[in-house]
Amino acid sequence: MAIQPVDLKKAYRLLQVGPTTMISAKHDGIANVMAAAWVGLVGNNKVMAFIGKQAFTRELVEKSGYYVVHIPTVQQMETVLYVGEHSSKQINNKLDNIPVFYQEEFDLPLVEGSAGWLVCKVIPNFENEQNHDLFMGEIVGAWSDDRVFNNGHWIFDDAPDELRTIHYVAGGQFYAIGKGTKFDHGPGKD
Repeated sequence: MAIQPVDLKKAYRLLQVGPTTMISAKHDGIANVMAAAWVGLVGNNKVMAFIGKQAFTRELVEKSGYYVVHIPTVQQMETVLYVGEHSSKQINNKLDNIPVFYQEEFDLPLVEGSAGWLVCKVIPNFENEQNHDLFMGEIVGAWSDDRVFNNGHWIFDDAPDELRTIHYVAGGQFYAIGKGTKFDHGPGKD
């Protein structure tokens, strides 16, 4: 085994191998979607998202108090790069070529083709939001594509390859989630 030091400016990449996400929001008829790498669970019903001050989506989140976390798939890699590289501050019609849909309960855009969608209601924390660009939200709505997530479990081994979640590692490089390995840990475990 060869152990080598990692540049501290890139050390976060060791931990950030969870799925890449997209975040959408809408306020006063204006909607946007952005790519987001730093999104994670806090317990089982809260999501923490890093949304920088430069992001147009942040303004919508701050005004509406809601955001949607999307779990994109292989078939959406181009979309993830597009929404990550283009800002609605410079492009008025950014969402024209991104297929979205809405669920009855929420006036928030959901990007078609994702493996899952989590609607989060912001739990206000001015210090974290302003000083650290961190927004915590309580999950108030969730949906999944049942071909890849069913009965509370990911089923990647049975799903088409284009529905595997993607993991962005920098420089335009993505990885798709691989095959599962089952470990029998005894009866009664979920």
